[in-house]
Amino acid sequence: QVQLAESGGGLVQFGGSLRLSCAASGTILRFNSMGWYRQAPGKARELVAVISYAGITNYADSVKGRFIISREIPKNTVNLQMISLKPEDTAVYYCGIWLPRGDPYWGQGTQVTVSS
Repeated sequence: QVQLAESGGGLVQFGGSLRLSCAASGTILRFNSMGWYRQAPGKARELVAVISYAGITNYADSVKGRFIISREIPKNTVNLQMISLKPEDTAVYYCGIWLPRGDPYWGQGTQVTVSS
């Protein structure tokens, strides 16, 4: 079992910044990937950014150039630095971890609200 704990969400004005963090604990196999998805009201959950064990990143087109994902493998943490936030970034952000086998694990989610 793996547990994920997210932090860093909140309310920010248009153009502001936030940093999300996620710490994984439990039985964590190596060569995993970690990342962030988000879900806005009435919409499907969508990819925001993921980072592989080797540090390869993948971003949604809508956040490229504004969000940066990073991880600290020894600490099993992943961070998402978000700048130039827009109202359309408003959503619940979920941290996920994909192990070499089995289904992914998800955190409880953290709310990000960007006011216009």
